[in-house]
Amino acid sequence: MNWNQLELNPRIAATARRALKSVREVLCVSGPDLQRLTGLSRSDVQQLLAAAAAACRRHPPVPALLLHGGQCRRFESGLRLSVGCPILDRLLRGGLPVGGVTELAGESGAGKTQLALQLCLSVQYPQQHGGLDSGAVYICTEDSFPIRRLQQLIREQSSLRLDVPPSLINRLQFSDHVYIEHAADLDSLQVCLSQRVPLLLARGLVRLLVVDSVAALFRSEFLTDDWLERNKQLLTLSSTLHHLSQEFTTPVLCINQVTHTHLPPSSGLSPALGLAWANQVMVRLMMQRLQGTITRGNQSSSLRRLEVVFAPHLARDGQDAAVWREGVRGTEVSEHITELLL
Repeated sequence: MNWNQLELNPRIAATARRALKSVREVLCVSGPDLQRLTGLSRSDVQQLLAAAAAACRRHPPVPALLLHGGQCRRFESGLRLSVGCPILDRLLRGGLPVGGVTELAGESGAGKTQLALQLCLSVQYPQQHGGLDSGAVYICTEDSFPIRRLQQLIREQSSLRLDVPPSLINRLQFSDHVYIEHAADLDSLQVCLSQRVPLLLARGLVRLLVVDSVAALFRSEFLTDDWLERNKQLLTLSSTLHHLSQEFTTPVLCINQVTHTHLPPSSGLSPALGLAWANQVMVRLMMQRLQGTITRGNQSSSLRRLEVVFAPHLARDGQDAAVWREGVRGTEVSEHITELLL
């Protein structure tokens, strides 16, 4: 992508060209940082970001994952990891693709970690029940692992997975097959991904990798002027995740934070780490916490919505959901009516 591909005011383009080496650098820097680097006004920077985003949509890079023929064949094979809910699985055409990096972004409290924990249990079921007959490794980069919530989800599996015989659920030792890692900085994360995780994958002990969250370390370790090194580290991390996914045919789920944006057609929130990171993931999902409340028996839940932002095999669509004791479930029509009456 070059400057001539941007539909932009010539004055803004000329100023940006003097301050930045390439259009790609626009995709790697936040709005406030662009203001400081270029001296442009906030309005000008918004136009610059919008033009760069539009050019990226017109000339999208091929995700690194899809450049490998063998990986394409595995992706097209249709193998999916169920999220444990038939309504949400319909939205995702069976669940997370096996052999790809999926991003799940959203605000705090949206339900991202809830869904990730649910997948750590779903992966342990046989393939005929949407699993991969293996465990999961869960890397925490900011908060402690929610062990009590995981234990509650395990106790409630028979309520969530009505499609699975109770005898099978009782035989599975779920807690023994969730491997928890903690990474306080990027160096320890890379050590974990280059040493301990490959060992678990090679031994067949895990078939799902969760990073919660991918943005936390990049937001805490880099200053404004370090954006080139930040971008280099971001691409290194992406390359490592893709390599693990390809070599072991393993779904990778990266939980991401969000930032506030004023660029149309955004709802005001955008996944963190910019377009440079967006170009590295194959599937981007967003989870939002809405205003409504749903009541079911003696339980109530804030209404959530799981949105498909982009994916090579999915239409851009969404599904309302709620978080119950047994996990995250898509809402039925009757539950929508309840929500509307509140």
